Amino acid sequence: MNKKTSENIEELYALGDELFRHPELGYKEFTNKRILTEYFEKHGLKVKGLGLRTAFKVTVREGSPRIGLIAELDAIPTLGHPFANKDDSNAAHSCGHSTQCAIMAYTLVQLKDLIKKGSVTVYFTPAEEFTDIAFREELIRKKEIKYIGGKVNMLTEGMFDEEDLFIHLHTMGKGNYHFSLNTSLCGFIYKQITFKGKASHAAVSPDQGINALNAFVLFDNAINMLRETFKEEDHVRIHGILAEGGQTVNSIPAKTVYECYVRSSSQETLRQVAEQVDQAAKYCAKAIGASASVRSIPGYLPMRQSRLINDVIKKNMLNFCKEEEIHDDELSMAAGDIGDLSCFKPTVQFGYSGFAGSCHGKDLCIVDKERAYLEPSEVVIETVRYLTENPEYVRRIKKEFQASLSKEDYIRYLEGK
Repeated sequence: MNKKTSENIEELYALGDELFRHPELGYKEFTNKRILTEYFEKHGLKVKGLGLRTAFKVTVREGSPRIGLIAELDAIPTLGHPFANKDDSNAAHSCGHSTQCAIMAYTLVQLKDLIKKGSVTVYFTPAEEFTDIAFREELIRKKEIKYIGGKVNMLTEGMFDEEDLFIHLHTMGKGNYHFSLNTSLCGFIYKQITFKGKASHAAVSPDQGINALNAFVLFDNAINMLRETFKEEDHVRIHGILAEGGQTVNSIPAKTVYECYVRSSSQETLRQVAEQVDQAAKYCAKAIGASASVRSIPGYLPMRQSRLINDVIKKNMLNFCKEEEIHDDELSMAAGDIGDLSCFKPTVQFGYSGFAGSCHGKDLCIVDKERAYLEPSEVVIETVRYLTENPEYVRRIKKEFQASLSKEDYIRYLEGK
């Protein structure tokens, strides 16, 4: 470990602890932004707001190559987590985003005096978790945002355009590996399906009602039957919650609401399965005289990793572990708006350890601060140093990268056209 990054380690851990104890949902991360702003100001770095309520960036140096770092600000509702924010839907950093922010903030401060060429910018992005939909749709109505996801808004507004490449990282949760890299992520579509029937007295006149809950149950069984038709290589998942099951026990349910994600590592399969879900809802409802309406919101796109960047990252990981302790080429069923960014810029997301419990679980906690904060910071620092000192390698990364869609096609996709 170089001397510079061994300084102020306790400050890094304290920053991480403070962020972990102040979870906030997407577009509400004002406390996290304040904590990070104070940290940067203490170290002589200027914060630049990017709109979207809480998005901001901090830059070290100017020039080429231009390296972008990504840190996600938001938490996710997690009932029962010891640091759940009772005033914000039990938001908790059970996905470890607070550690990303501490790592990247500390990394940038160290790089301030370490890099002599190029520039490095950390983008602190809001609202990665696709949740709190009603609140975000209200922001859309008010024209404060255009889309649900934070990076999605930032992409469509061109906030990432000037960077050559991006480095992101994410906790792996509890596991047997020290690091992971070259992990693929799935894409998903969010659906809200409303089944409508006819209310009637549940005991006296059930024959005069049309049970919307039964329509959902029939649909749910249809989805279970569809699962055996999915190809293993497409990594399809359909998972959801019954958001509303009826109005009162004493009445036949006139309305039920089901919310789900349809996921796949294949964008074409994702489209096909989403259509199957729509048809199943419509015809299962029709079979018992009910009706179904489906509302779809494009989620996030599958992740494309830049192996050339990960080659550098892996060399730096080996300073802390053996090669067999690196989980390489995993296909994860998870998704994130980092996948959207990877369609336009050479991008990586690597995993780091130091946690116990499960991601999105009430038991997620940090048990090894060196692994959870310092080691991934050192990996990013040394990777950025190499890239800024070897601009020809960055040019090769850019030359071998091909965007998977145009900005215009992306916006049409987001608009459902």
